[in-house]
Amino acid sequence: MNRIKWRIFASLFGACLASVWVAVATESNPPPSLSILETSDADLIRQYRERCEYVIDQEVAITDPDDAGRGSFFTIAANLRRQTNLEWASKRLVAANQPPSGAMFWMHPMVLLMQCGRETLSDEDWAFIRELWRTYFPYRGDTENHWIMYYVSIYLAAEMFPDAGREAWYNGKSSAENMAEAKEYIQDWIRITTSYGQGEYDSPNYIEEYTRPMALLAGWAQDPELRQLGKMMMDYVLLDYVVESLGGLYGGAHSRLYPRYVLQPSLTAGAAHGWLFFNQGAFRRNSGNTLIALSGYTPPPILFRIAHGRDEAYVHKELKRTRWRLRNAGGDPRAFEVDEKTTTPVFKYSYVHPDFILGSSQGGLLQPIQQQTWSLIWREENPSGKSNTMFGIQPYSSPHEGTMYFPADWDTVTDLIARSKVDYDSEDKLEGGSPYEQVFQHESTLIALYDIPEEARFPLIHTLFSRDLEGRVEDDSGWIFAKGGPIYIAYYPLAPGVWKEVDWTGLLKGGAGGWFSTNFEELAAGSQSLVSRYLKNGYVLQVASADDFDSYASFKQAVRALPLEMGLEPTPFVSFQTPSGVKLEARYGEALEIDGNRVDYSDWKLFDGPFAQAERESQTLEIRYDRERYFLDFENQRTETSIMGEL
Repeated sequence: MNRIKWRIFASLFGACLASVWVAVATESNPPPSLSILETSDADLIRQYRERCEYVIDQEVAITDPDDAGRGSFFTIAANLRRQTNLEWASKRLVAANQPPSGAMFWMHPMVLLMQCGRETLSDEDWAFIRELWRTYFPYRGDTENHWIMYYVSIYLAAEMFPDAGREAWYNGKSSAENMAEAKEYIQDWIRITTSYGQGEYDSPNYIEEYTRPMALLAGWAQDPELRQLGKMMMDYVLLDYVVESLGGLYGGAHSRLYPRYVLQPSLTAGAAHGWLFFNQGAFRRNSGNTLIALSGYTPPPILFRIAHGRDEAYVHKELKRTRWRLRNAGGDPRAFEVDEKTTTPVFKYSYVHPDFILGSSQGGLLQPIQQQTWSLIWREENPSGKSNTMFGIQPYSSPHEGTMYFPADWDTVTDLIARSKVDYDSEDKLEGGSPYEQVFQHESTLIALYDIPEEARFPLIHTLFSRDLEGRVEDDSGWIFAKGGPIYIAYYPLAPGVWKEVDWTGLLKGGAGGWFSTNFEELAAGSQSLVSRYLKNGYVLQVASADDFDSYASFKQAVRALPLEMGLEPTPFVSFQTPSGVKLEARYGEALEIDGNRVDYSDWKLFDGPFAQAERESQTLEIRYDRERYFLDFENQRTETSIMGEL
């Protein structure tokens, strides 16, 4: 692994003083934190289980036994596990199902409730539950997380009544038929994910829609194969998260994010998971955490060591895939088929520093509606309430995207999308992909280029400068400088822009979409977007730790001295020498060149970093920390722990 240590020196050349960064690289793993290595596996597990018990305690504590009109299925399940408030639990079970609703979001907490209530639910309760499964027909949904929650739920429900016939279930299939269909889907999803990458990848808020069903399998599947696969996939998803996390906050490029989570990373389910699994950040009630705590799943201690024992910066790369493309995929030369379904590779690149994470994907339409192509997050002592992030977007809205990923027709698809994702067709939205965007990254340097046609719905780009950035300066050199927590930021726009308040149309501040925009005025207050309406456009972003400089002034001086050439015609291009002396050449429509060598995506691995290695189509994952190795083999449903270097 490359360990990058920055130092600054000033050299006098002629009459000019130039500040230059020098990168010193070594080939080794980052030194492990002694405090982590000195903590035994048994103590790490004990501390984790204590946090689980605390989660369950908090869920029981919010119960009002005199009010059967309030309380989630998760709260009922916690009380059933603790064997407390059982009369309330029975009444609330009935009241909460008048009528049942929520499809797979009804199914999986109902399964949790059933598993936790095996010994405490009454015969009347079980008769009521059986009738619900017979008469309520839950919708399977239309996303990857919907389907995996649906099939895990129906599998575990049917497994509890293995001899039930077709008359016992809403879909007219017997328990055996439901279990066979569900198991086939679950195994297929795991095979595809561990071969080609997840489609709904690395979402800070949707991560729990995957940890919930996997924890259900790990905790309660009677089929030993599915129980093992559930546990292994929990390990897999958590590794995927922890290698791009910063104090529990999920960094990098993401498939799906809502506006509130884009602005405040500490609000996400990923951040809540950070506290439960790795004791990072602050406790916040989260239904996914409640389910996981009740399931008995325990993460391997190596993940805790990775979360806490990273003292040096590193590059981490991943291969994901787009959501299945129903139409409009023919023009992409990288498109390929898996089981007669079309998808396209997503190439992720993250620079993970102790003070920040800068991460990106290549741009384009990689995930409908809520894609975040690149992001920067930085460390804050207390990130709650902070907008410790930066990102840019080309606000694309078109039936082309809608019909690519959804089965609706051209004339109605945009309206259908905007009914639930209300900001989709708004020029000031904060999330989404664009076919007119291309992003390049090398370590702590990012270049984004745009070539937008005049007929585009929203012919503009905008970049967030959050309220938690300090010392913002529009320098005569063309660079915009700012400070965020322990980092310095330099942003060079290729075309002029104007400053606007976030949500300048007032759509979300006005309350559109109900929960979608709750407290949005408070969340967005004080943050601004740099908006540029030039069709050929772009910017360069350079990030550094403040510890590498004597002062903010010396950082600005060093950036001004970096060689930079750019142009917009015939297509946008940038030639930039990074602080470590590496020359980057980026041109819209072409691959990035690093010191004259073009980046080759053909051999991009599923995971490629100091803590994780996985080849494409391997159905394996090797997790590493120092000399410790934890190997997952999904094809053979086995795990292996070893110490590297031992005979």
